[in-house]
Amino acid sequence: MCNLERFKIDLKALTTEEQSYEWDLDDSYFEALEATEVQGGALHVSASIRKVSGFFELHWHAAGTVIVTCDRCLDAMDQPIEADQRLIVKFGTGHSEDDEVIVVDENEGVLDTAWLIYESIALAVPIQHVHQLGGCNDAMMRVLSEHSAARSSDADAKQTVDPRWAALLKLKE
Repeated sequence: MCNLERFKIDLKALTTEEQSYEWDLDDSYFEALEATEVQGGALHVSASIRKVSGFFELHWHAAGTVIVTCDRCLDAMDQPIEADQRLIVKFGTGHSEDDEVIVVDENEGVLDTAWLIYESIALAVPIQHVHQLGGCNDAMMRVLSEHSAARSSDADAKQTVDPRWAALLKLKE
């Protein structure tokens, strides 16, 4: 199991200089977060945090491969991704997250980046993820084509053509 404590940054201990962090993420990271979108992967994340007057500026870059479910055959597939994120972190009362501004409780002073990194990775995954041509599960593709063909032939049989358009259909043939 991945120790998520290493993703916590003690903001009170930072100096005015820039601080750098690097993490290598593997399957255990995604298992520890119990996230469903990304099943696993191998990524390298490099982060830097800089203390500026009144706030902190956090940048990170993640690059590598994640394992997601293919939309076509439902098998696991490797999806290369690259993600960049910039956040502003401020001290305040309580904890809140806006678009790009995160408020960390001043008494605690610790920023947990584990879930923030995961969110940027998940957002970098394309909406549609399918295997390369010929890479899908053959058995699933046969079942899919059988059901698609049956559905389209039933629809064609039930569809009646308006006689006014029948002449145009003949031109198409």
